[in-house]
Amino acid sequence: MFKRAASTLLMGVLIGTMLTGCGGLDKGKAPKEPSAKDSADTQGRSEGGAAEETEIQVFIAASLNTVMTELAEKYNEEHPEVKITYNADSSGTLLTQIQEGYECDIFFSAASKQMDQLEEDGLVKEGTRANVVNNQVVVVTLKDSGTKVTGLENIGEAKSFALAGGSVPVGKYTRQALVKLGKIEEAEDVSAITTEQVSDALGGMEISEQDNVSKVLSAVAEASCEVGTVYYSDIYGYEDQLKILETVSYDLTGNVIYPAARVVNDEADAAQKAAADDFMKFILSDEAKEIFDSYYFDTDVE
Repeated sequence: MFKRAASTLLMGVLIGTMLTGCGGLDKGKAPKEPSAKDSADTQGRSEGGAAEETEIQVFIAASLNTVMTELAEKYNEEHPEVKITYNADSSGTLLTQIQEGYECDIFFSAASKQMDQLEEDGLVKEGTRANVVNNQVVVVTLKDSGTKVTGLENIGEAKSFALAGGSVPVGKYTRQALVKLGKIEEAEDVSAITTEQVSDALGGMEISEQDNVSKVLSAVAEASCEVGTVYYSDIYGYEDQLKILETVSYDLTGNVIYPAARVVNDEADAAQKAAADDFMKFILSDEAKEIFDSYYFDTDVE
């Protein structure tokens, strides 16, 4: 039986971070490169020398919400004048919003496909794209679920399966793995394989389609579904509640690369552009890598 979960557009502020304080991390200044950094500082300061208050819009894949919240807090220790507003959702939804004209300064995707498209559209600021972290798909269940499922190989034995839609990176990676395992038929574009087709291929099992990975996680954590596929990093904070049944091999999914880039934003003034450039540098800094590592992301990427 196939059912679609009610979806809601998660556009809006998940965090508007504007913390006071001093000391801490320099968002885009690690390592300090005087020429580029000094230029950015000059643009973002008023005539009196004080840093000018500004706000930047950062679109992030839902699986990045927790770690990026901490990154913003660290950044604001040194830059309280910059308000970082996050819009967290599936990378496919975020791509569509940017294409439709939503104001965005930085896009941080959970897959290369959406960033490739944004680049094709001419909406990525040249020379700013970078692969930031890698992740891995996992099959999860509640620790006391008593499921017979051991992984994707016998996922059909579950009574219910929380699965992200094909336009959501984790949903695409899951479909790719099921194709490689011979569970569903090959397709030119695996993201176009519908949830109903997956259900039929798995013997008509009940699949609850979710529109981002956070909702998949919630469906399993709240016992709405017996199993689900999320990212390894999503387990952070749920270690006592959820059990990983399988860590899906890269041979089945391919690399789960998260690229980030500055987005062309004609509405931004000089201070906003300078702050966005600087926060992008901070995301790529060694200090930020330590934070990503602590949330189970792999920062050993090229």
